[in-house]
Formats: sequence, C-alpha cells, structure tokens
Amino acid sequence: MDVFVYGTLTDPERARAVLDHFEFRGSAVLDGLHRVDAAYPTLVPGGSVEGRILRTDDIAALDRYEGVDSGLYVRVSVPLSDDGADRDRSGEDATVETYVGDPQRLDAPAEWPGEGEFVARVRSYVREDDAVVRPDATAD
Repeated sequence: MDVFVYGTLTDPERARAVLDHFEFRGSAVLDGLHRVDAAYPTLVPGGSVEGRILRTDDIAALDRYEGVDSGLYVRVSVPLSDDGADRDRSGEDATVETYVGDPQRLDAPAEWPGEGEFVARVRSYVREDDAVVRPDATAD
C-alpha cells in the first residue's frame, strides 16, 4: 500500500523503527491540505504540503504508530495524480493513504468544514475539494 507521509515518517530511521519492510517511492506534493505543527504534525484544509510516498504491506503498524484506534489520527484515501494518468492497472482510480490528526486532540489551529464526526468531515473535504497527491518525478 502507498502512503503519503509528511512528518516523522519521512525520516528513514523513524520508518525503520516502525516498519519491518518499506520503501520510499519518491517525493510528492499533496495539494488541498497543508501541514501545521502542534503536539504532532497534522494536515488542515487548504494549501499544499511536500512529503514522500512510502510503500509498505504493514498498514496496521502505521495505524498503531499514528494512534488510529484511539482517534488521535484518521487514515484517509487521497487520489493520486500522475500527469493525468490517475488510474491503476485495474482501471480503478489510484489512491494513496495519509494520516490526518484530530486538531482538538493535538491542540492544532484548524477548523474542518462540515458537521459530524471528524473522520467524516476529513473524508468529505478530501473528496469534495479535489485534494490530490502529485508524485515528483524530478526528486529522490
């Protein structure tokens, strides 16, 4: 599974401490969200953020690291764009996962639009506001 990382997991040593097997697929930019630093880095609506695409089969280890079970972070799918070729070999839209921290839990200066649970508001924003991850073929 491909995951867009923008914080501590961009560091190979940190990634090795969390995952048994992974590889960095290259640099990328996530448009539609930007990073803010709080108790831990998180993403909030608007702007863009640079990061890396990490590939691993151990998404459960990443979920544990990010505190998904406790609600600290949520994992969301973001469309992947590759110069207009944004479909995988099966014809499905290609996506990458990323983690977004709950701004209330992280004391982050952010407001997510909409009503309801945090995860639903994040997923709605990503879907409706055209967030996309663009791999950077010139880097890494």
